[in-house]
Amino acid sequence: MRTTLALNPDVAMRLAAEVVRSDRPFKQVVNDALRRGLNPPGKRLRRAAYAVRPVKLVFRPGVDTAKLNQLADDLEIEAVAGKLQR
Repeated sequence: MRTTLALNPDVAMRLAAEVVRSDRPFKQVVNDALRRGLNPPGKRLRRAAYAVRPVKLVFRPGVDTAKLNQLADDLEIEAVAGKLQR
């Protein structure tokens, strides 16, 4: 059903922020918000089951796994040196 709805500026900003945050269409964000608001207190919406799909990751050829923390160590040393110089 198509309808025109006048939104207060604060509500429009919150909806726009939710669209960006959730990466969902505006129409879906508005409908979900209205469903939550129109449910009787204490009644929860049914949500689809959340499933984690495992993915096997491997290092690219040439990556030395013995040196994975070297960059982090180098950056930490630079940060400490910078603080000591101040």
